[in-house]
Amino acid sequence: QVQLVESGGGLVQSGGALRLSCAASGIIFGSRTMAWYRQAPGKQREVVASIERGGTTGYAASVKGRFTISRDYAKHAVDLQMNDLKPEDTAAYYCHIEDTTYWGQGTQVTVSS
Repeated sequence: QVQLVESGGGLVQSGGALRLSCAASGIIFGSRTMAWYRQAPGKQREVVASIERGGTTGYAASVKGRFTISRDYAKHAVDLQMNDLKPEDTAAYYCHIEDTTYWGQGTQVTVSS
């Protein structure tokens, strides 16, 4: 059974940093492209960052240079380091295995101005 469990969300001031983690089980870790998405109230869910099985990463233009996605093979986790956070980064953040129906439960990130 595939499970994705996110952690690390919270409330932070503008300019601050948070690190999200997505612990994956039930899959061969490293075999699939994994991604972080976010959804703000009243808006569509959008991809924030992705990491392919070979390690190639991709980022939304709005977060490039501020966010970093990485795999932690020891923890079977995909992390998202978020620096220089802005109020517009406020959203629920979700972990996802691309090309599957597997999603985490989400973790809330709130950035105050």
